[in-house]
Amino acid sequence: MFGKFYNKILQYPFYILLIFTTLFLFSIYQSKNFELDASADTLLIDNDPDLIFLRQLNKKYKSEEFFIITYTPNNSNKKETIKELEKLVLEINNFRWISKTISVINAPLLQSTNEPLMDRIKNLKYITSDNINTDKAIKELTTSPVYKNLIISEDSKTFGIVAFLKDNKPYLDAIDKKTKLLLSKEINKKDLELINQKLKRLQKQQSNKISEYNASIKKLISNYQSNAEIRLSGIPMIADDMISFIKNDIIIFGFGVFLFIIFTLWYVFKNINWVIFPLLNCLLAITLMIGFLSVAGWKVTVISSNFIALMLILTMSMNIHYLVRYMQVDIGDYNSEELKERTNYRIKQTSNSIFFPILYAVLTTICAFLSLVFSEIKPVIDFGWMMTIGLFISFSTTFLFLPTLIKIFKPPLSENLKSSDSKIAKIFLYISNKNKFIYLTSLFLIIISFVGISNLKVENSFINYFDKDTEIYKGMKNIDEKLGGTTPLEIILKFKTKKLNDNDDDSFLGSNENKEDDFLGGQISQNDNSKYWFTRDKIDKIVNIHKYLENQPEIGKVLSFSSILSIAESLNNNKKLGSLEMGVLYEKLPNNIKEQIIKPYISIKDNEARITMRIKDSKKDLRRKELINRIQNDLQTKFKINSDEFKLAGVLIIFNNLLQSLFDSQIKTLGIVMAGIFVMFFVLFRSIKLSIIGIVPNFIAATFVLGFIGILNIPLDMMTITIAAITIGIAVDNSIHYIYRFKFEKENNNIDGKQITSNCHQSVGKAIISTSFTIIFGFSILVLSNFIPTIYFGLFTGLAMLTALFLVLTLLPNLLNKFYTN
Repeated sequence: MFGKFYNKILQYPFYILLIFTTLFLFSIYQSKNFELDASADTLLIDNDPDLIFLRQLNKKYKSEEFFIITYTPNNSNKKETIKELEKLVLEINNFRWISKTISVINAPLLQSTNEPLMDRIKNLKYITSDNINTDKAIKELTTSPVYKNLIISEDSKTFGIVAFLKDNKPYLDAIDKKTKLLLSKEINKKDLELINQKLKRLQKQQSNKISEYNASIKKLISNYQSNAEIRLSGIPMIADDMISFIKNDIIIFGFGVFLFIIFTLWYVFKNINWVIFPLLNCLLAITLMIGFLSVAGWKVTVISSNFIALMLILTMSMNIHYLVRYMQVDIGDYNSEELKERTNYRIKQTSNSIFFPILYAVLTTICAFLSLVFSEIKPVIDFGWMMTIGLFISFSTTFLFLPTLIKIFKPPLSENLKSSDSKIAKIFLYISNKNKFIYLTSLFLIIISFVGISNLKVENSFINYFDKDTEIYKGMKNIDEKLGGTTPLEIILKFKTKKLNDNDDDSFLGSNENKEDDFLGGQISQNDNSKYWFTRDKIDKIVNIHKYLENQPEIGKVLSFSSILSIAESLNNNKKLGSLEMGVLYEKLPNNIKEQIIKPYISIKDNEARITMRIKDSKKDLRRKELINRIQNDLQTKFKINSDEFKLAGVLIIFNNLLQSLFDSQIKTLGIVMAGIFVMFFVLFRSIKLSIIGIVPNFIAATFVLGFIGILNIPLDMMTITIAAITIGIAVDNSIHYIYRFKFEKENNNIDGKQITSNCHQSVGKAIISTSFTIIFGFSILVLSNFIPTIYFGLFTGLAMLTALFLVLTLLPNLLNKFYTN
């Protein structure tokens, strides 16, 4: 029934051509709406409790996005350096979108004068103030518990400028509204859809703004490069630069694969017609997919940036199988000269014989990509759906547009496929007959798989995601080594005491005692009757945890109330401050200093303290999950803090959750993928035996590449985690085509198993070899990316496909002869 309907459609090639031409032109027009997105939000799990908690923290402690500029002067003249820095900071502050900056220029000096403490607080001095000794000021800053490794390196050779961006209030309000919706007991799907649409629009506006900011600050920095080595970093810069990477990857991957496809087609067919037709089909499929993404409003992220290359590879694979079968219809199955001239008949016979093998090959590949939709990570989910829809588009064009071109232009058959047997196929055929060698090799691959998989680990070293020549890597590396680490982590300590009222924020005196008058210059207010918040128990807990964190080798800069307390106590002859002294000191500090160095670390209203730190992301053998678990365990065992009295938060936690979620989902769905493929094998071949035989080579190939990654001690990342499922989905195509042909030869020719294998190798084997090498090279093109996970994904998927090719043309025929033909 379906065959008749399909053949009926093909009787109207010009209508088909007109429809596809219209869709092609429409897609080109819509491509103006094609969008890229590299924001950090694209790699988040919306309903992750840790993400929701972090957003709440950022709102409470007024955390803003920021750029970080590192400035390493070429000369050792500190005064000249400070003048140049002051000029740069002034120009940065002049940007209308900058809210404030923190640098050595506006860092208050408390030890560089001999005035009484309260006079120093009232009349704060800075490194640019009159009568300030520059060397003495730099010495104070390089030993400051607050500013050392924050805005100046310990050797004083590198300076840092933290430039905070003004909040995009509509965007943050929309995120806050979405967070509240997700936290509600009953989520209103309509409201969630509306807020998502609003967020999409605001994200686009924010992305455009960030791009402008990034360009402006880079242009400004370039004016100062002659006197210093200046690096720019920060999440806004990374996100904007990654969009450039994605654009570059899309162009390079697509162009590289396109060139290799031309080479492959010429090698296979040696006829210009049979090169142009598949290329036009690939171009049509890609354009239709881009048009669909543009209309649907799906953005391409760093995860899905290789979708064009993958679609080209998989579309070409279908085309080669179709065309090789088209050429062989007259070569092996029919001898009538009359039939050889009948293009329509050849198309009909080709479609009838190859339609279901290609359909099931597409469905198994789709099954693999659909496993990504269980990850909970939007760009990974979108990538799974993109490839699913893309494969349906490729399948449609292969069976409608490609035969339409053949019908209209009626090109002569390629003589190349008739001329000689494939030498590569002969080599594989020879190996397939060596039973002992095949089984020992397979056993070796299985052993490698088990040993390596037991050594697998999941890591998220963000700095190592980028090529060492990129500005992102250089900037992050500089900060990591000289300014106290890159990846943020924080601890919130909750105290079990009465929660104070909103108006208790600024006064903590609970007594009229004046024994600290001498330290404070005799300026204690006698009328302050507020209760203490700064109890010794709280402060000791903060100080002890702060010191513990500083002693962890993976942790760089640590900031908390303990940092400010250390400065105050150093001015008090290294004597501990009492509650009254701390309360008054807090009260007397100017608001700008209070907002900058104290309020980010304590919340009197919520009766909690905040300790922030940065992880040295470039540290060799850093194990982030182990570090998180160690800190959580030590807080409970060493510091006797209950689990409900503290919480870890920050980017480190969010990205660790992301990878763990992706790893868990892929491990769980791998079995589902295998089961789905087994069912498709059974439906196609109506044989449990053939279904099991067909899966074996591909399962070995997929597990081998995971084992190989484990043996090389390379941690799984956001892209390599998906290799196993995707490899099985793509590689199993070859098994389907081979078994389908093997079964045909067995049922239609009275020949033995060895002759069947030989016929299969020299017919469908040629197509398998051509498509496999196209796929292998296509994935290898990904090594040209600046994004290291993409490089690993390309290399290891290519290796898996090479392994699958070897096993499909050696182990598979061996198993078929042993368990199916007998």
